[in-house]
Amino acid sequence: MPAGKHKSRTLRRVFVKIPSGKNVVHYRKRKISIPKCSGCGKPLQGIPKLKQSKFKNLSKTKKRPSRPFGGVLCSVCSRKKIKEQIE
Repeated sequence: MPAGKHKSRTLRRVFVKIPSGKNVVHYRKRKISIPKCSGCGKPLQGIPKLKQSKFKNLSKTKKRPSRPFGGVLCSVCSRKKIKEQIE
């Protein structure tokens, strides 16, 4: 029976064959998904794909583009949104 902390799916399960020939379960952190545009779902440019522990140590300018809707919408969607607000 796994320990309580391993019952949730926060950590992914990796089956590893050890030298004795047995298969055992190792628990590893999940891969980080690519940030996506909230308008069209296209991957965002200018945002690094890092784990949260590494991402928080970056400076503000390296975390996301410094333009309106930077880090939320792609350039095409943000251009449309700005034009809608003007009209």
